[in-house]
Amino acid sequence: MTARAIIIGAPRSGSGKTSVTIGILRALTRRGLKVRGAKSGPDYIDPGFHTAATGLSGVNLDSWAMPPSLLNALAAQAADDTDFVILESAMGLFDGIPASPGRTGSAADLARLYGLPVLLVLDVSGQSTTAAAVAKGFATYDPDVRMAGVVLNRLGSERHRRLSGDAIEALGLPVVGAILRDPTLNLPERHLGLVQAGEYDDLMAHLDRLADMAEKSLDLDAIMALATPLTPAEGAFDDALAPPGQRIALAEDAAFTFLYPHVAAYWRKAGAEIVPFSPLADEAPADDCDVCWLPGGYPELHAGRLAAAGNFKTGMARFAAAKPIHGECGGFMVLGEALEDAASETHTMLGLLGHSTSFAKRKMNLGYREARLRADCPLGAQGALIRGHEFHYAQMTATGNDDPLADLADGQSNPIGASGYRRGHVSGTFFHAIARG
Repeated sequence: MTARAIIIGAPRSGSGKTSVTIGILRALTRRGLKVRGAKSGPDYIDPGFHTAATGLSGVNLDSWAMPPSLLNALAAQAADDTDFVILESAMGLFDGIPASPGRTGSAADLARLYGLPVLLVLDVSGQSTTAAAVAKGFATYDPDVRMAGVVLNRLGSERHRRLSGDAIEALGLPVVGAILRDPTLNLPERHLGLVQAGEYDDLMAHLDRLADMAEKSLDLDAIMALATPLTPAEGAFDDALAPPGQRIALAEDAAFTFLYPHVAAYWRKAGAEIVPFSPLADEAPADDCDVCWLPGGYPELHAGRLAAAGNFKTGMARFAAAKPIHGECGGFMVLGEALEDAASETHTMLGLLGHSTSFAKRKMNLGYREARLRADCPLGAQGALIRGHEFHYAQMTATGNDDPLADLADGQSNPIGASGYRRGHVSGTFFHAIARG
């Protein structure tokens, strides 16, 4: 069985794409359909909500970071034995970086590549018939990206819906949803985006509220009819990140959460075993694991508990003496000497690398990255090119004296300089790996 699919797009972030996407996913799942969520671009958090809403693992489809063969393989895997794939755009529908055709990282790349229709979510607060001008712009901007329908979001009244909707439908675009302004539907946010799905005490209740909204405010049957088959060209997993070991000790708790679903899924597919442990519960990596991986997350929110986790610290030092450890972003921060939290309190970290970081001195670092590895490490062999991204607010306050891990470039191959550190069996960087370049 091959799924039918549709892209949920919008002019910008904050238009309501995520709430609409989750509402549709949950509502269709409650109807007994097999539905999977997908996300364009490098977003960790939304796929967690997609997974919770459907019971099926979400997936990232990133046209810049993933070579076409890997992108096709992941898209085909998402469509297999599934009724519908609802693909949520990151940022605005056409937002990506200047790059070769089809490799910009935008959701529009995926619309062109797979011939998928777009359901356009318009936040019409503060406007009425002007919404039709926005919709017309989207409908005519790129003839290879087809707007199939519109959802009006944050309406103030029935009159507001009529003014906006009638003007859009006069263009020949069907309006298949009209959502009244309701602050209770908003998902809470913090510095890296939405608060994560696993942190909600009443997650399913909120997902069901969004599904109730979708049943009430969207024409779900019409939306399903707009979807078209997702039939990617043949792909392969040759460019997926190889498992760094047979048994992988993976830090997994509220401080360490940012591991791409497709990365862990491929490690398992390739025969590796993932053995989770919780640093916040003062657990150490199992001694019989081959490698330890500290993913990104929010260690700055839990720095005191990590600093006091004696068994975790001792176990990590013991592991590092003989076996590889790698840390990404938040994991990289914990590998260092010290971490200064938002209240300017400094906490002693693992000290397996010599740098120190601060969340009190914040500056956003965001963008696609290419990393050329200077030495063998869990990311790959010396000389390998790895594609991924950076997204963090923490800053380096001390660099230490460790050897650089990689030479970094931005998404357009402009050199940035050395990145990350390595010492003995330990490596780490702010850079999040997505796929081999």
